[in-house]
Amino acid sequence: MSYLNTLFFGIYPYIALAVFFIASLIRYDRDQYGWRTGSSQMLRAAELKRGSRLFHIGILLLFFGHFFGLLTPPAVYHALGLSTSAKQIMAVIAGGVFGGVCLRGLWILTKRRMTDSRIRATSTKMDMAILHLLLAQLALGLLTLPFSLAHSDGSTMLALAEWAQRIVTFRGGAAEAMVGVSLVYKAHIFLGLTIFVVFPFSRLVHVWSVPLGYVTRSYQIVRQR
Repeated sequence: MSYLNTLFFGIYPYIALAVFFIASLIRYDRDQYGWRTGSSQMLRAAELKRGSRLFHIGILLLFFGHFFGLLTPPAVYHALGLSTSAKQIMAVIAGGVFGGVCLRGLWILTKRRMTDSRIRATSTKMDMAILHLLLAQLALGLLTLPFSLAHSDGSTMLALAEWAQRIVTFRGGAAEAMVGVSLVYKAHIFLGLTIFVVFPFSRLVHVWSVPLGYVTRSYQIVRQR
């Protein structure tokens, strides 16, 4: 079990992140024609719009919540007057709301793709696989909330933050931080890392093409007077 813990939470995170970045770069360099979402917006557009909005709002809030929640050192939020237990309660409430919004949107998108024969005919196996992976990941994430409430002292949150911070700073001992963590958290992290692995081979790569430059671009002059 010690070996598996080291493999899954000490080695696998670096394999997942390496595949995530390197394969994304290779695909961008060699397969730009396939660098798209594969939209089916002309079919059942109302469902697509509603589900897509809920999913994207939820997933963005969850991403930034996890990012800052796991990577912010305790000294920072303690300096702001926030205790570890209070931070955990905030995380549980925010995770429940954001996760619920995201799950609702993803369920609409999944149901739409699976129940419409025309949309299903244009879907790849990877399209279906990534939807089910995301559904499972969201369900696991919501399942962790009762466990977090049962450990309101924040001890589990501190262990998870310690693991994440050791991984991103390339410090040893990351796997050891996960030894006493409940299985549901471990499954949630493992599946999340697996999504990073399959990311470059799915339609999710369109995330890299978000038009951030659109906001700060200069005006286009069509005709001068």
